[in-house]
Amino acid sequence: MLNIVIFGAPGSGKGTQSERIVEKYGINHISTGDVLRAEIKNNTELGKVAKGYIDQGQLLPDNLIVDMLAAKLDSFEQSKGVIFDGFPRTIAQAEALKAMLAERGQQVTVMLDLDVPEEELMERLIKRGQESGRADDNEETIKKRLVVYHSQTAPLIDWYKQEGQYAHIHGSGRLEDITAEICAAIDKR
Repeated sequence: MLNIVIFGAPGSGKGTQSERIVEKYGINHISTGDVLRAEIKNNTELGKVAKGYIDQGQLLPDNLIVDMLAAKLDSFEQSKGVIFDGFPRTIAQAEALKAMLAERGQQVTVMLDLDVPEEELMERLIKRGQESGRADDNEETIKKRLVVYHSQTAPLIDWYKQEGQYAHIHGSGRLEDITAEICAAIDKR
């Protein structure tokens, strides 16, 4: 099984590169946000519980998120693996993902860290906001999202280095070059 965690600050290209990885390796894509929205829309038991937290303005507990991801993972028949996009975001979530995969006799193959300079992230996100109309892609909100990323999510880099699963990817430059670097990192695992 090829299980990939794709990681990077907002605007680093995770979605774009995930699509390319899915196409090249024939694996499934699990976006935490998409899974959450689908559970709520389909009114599943997990979706009802999640909606309760969201309606109260609270973050979902890690075990609830992991249960949703596990259900999604188990729904794939004859899967060659998955790419986790948007999860984990904390060390506790990384540990929970490790345990969930271990229960299935699997593990994370590689964690791809898309590293993009902050000025470029700002440019990309502001441009995306102008093109898509996304309200959260404005300078003030972007700065807040980057602070949260650096304080809460960036510690995962050291955790995955200790696990021996970390791969640094230069997330700037030509799209094809970034994809080639990602594929090289995956292929040597």
